Amino acid sequence: MSTAYVIVTLFAAAFVGFSAVSVFARAKWVVEPITSYGVPEAWWPWLGTAKAAGAAGLVAGLFVPPIGIAAAIGLVLYFLGAVVTVARARSYGHLAFPLLYLAPVVASLALLS
Repeated sequence: MSTAYVIVTLFAAAFVGFSAVSVFARAKWVVEPITSYGVPEAWWPWLGTAKAAGAAGLVAGLFVPPIGIAAAIGLVLYFLGAVVTVARARSYGHLAFPLLYLAPVVASLALLS
């Protein structure tokens, strides 16, 4: 396990964990866009839980690599779904945001391989 993998993975986990906390806290800068994308409010706790579980899985993957791989794959699928959701809402100016979360997760997965 390389130092780069550990650093990128911890950064990705912190970044995704911050995103999960933002959803749980219903931060205005999160709530307004996802409402405009048409994401039902009933889904928000599930989305936050998925992000939190993914972040925890990335950290656990430092000790049990298959868990980290599964978490990274799940987060990649999650954020690709977010990209599709933003694109379907035609909020093209916001496409960068899910991609910013996706990038360190993909980097973590690539460094593990």
